[in-house]
Amino acid sequence: MSESNQTDLSRRQFVGKGAAVAATVTIAPGVLLYGAAEARNLDQPASSDVRWGMLIDTNKCESGCNDCVSACQTEQGWGGENSNEKLSAPEQKVQWIRKVDLKDTTTGHTQSLPIMCQHCESAPCVDVCPTTASMRRDDGIVLVDRHLCIGCRFCMMACPYKARSFVHEALEDQKPHMPRGKGTVEACTLCVHKLDAGEGVTACSVACTKGAIVVGDINDENSDIAQQLKRHKTSQIRADLGLNTGVRYRGI
Repeated sequence: MSESNQTDLSRRQFVGKGAAVAATVTIAPGVLLYGAAEARNLDQPASSDVRWGMLIDTNKCESGCNDCVSACQTEQGWGGENSNEKLSAPEQKVQWIRKVDLKDTTTGHTQSLPIMCQHCESAPCVDVCPTTASMRRDDGIVLVDRHLCIGCRFCMMACPYKARSFVHEALEDQKPHMPRGKGTVEACTLCVHKLDAGEGVTACSVACTKGAIVVGDINDENSDIAQQLKRHKTSQIRADLGLNTGVRYRGI
């Protein structure tokens, strides 16, 4: 087997294999990933028959409630009060998901909603990435291959949702299922490790006691999310861009 074929096979095994592989990996000069990587079994690849999506009902989302944010921090190991992330400036703070309050200036009516990676079908971050580190799986989940990310941050500039963050400093005590690395970009993964394991939920959807977040297969007409999308009027943020987002909102 040629060296190039071996390299390609190794990458596909890392991205697609179900076994956890413990490692300390050099992804660029001075850039390391620590911990274990866990992904989908090669025998069960992501399929275009499935389109994972999320429906957020802003009518049930309360201002001041950050349960979804806290759950994401705990599940994926970023931010939070107990975070050991080193920041040289407040602007370096990582945010995979954030709460935003909207106000109608004519009526004073306010709404609260979470914003995260919208998992676009036509993802601008994927289009501008020079190394193919930003990628979209066949089932609609947009991810970052940190072994290919060179930290150029073109994807951050291209994202109309400000949904991506850059890791400025070295990290410790990472989650086994979510290795993170200094000098790389990261964002909401739609809890891909849970979906690949067949759980059918995300940390934020489980944490939302009001039932404002529903996750499922948009292509499955019998799924809860597909039924709700059929019954209720929903919106895409910046629908004018034609990105066909996997995250939809009700009530805005």
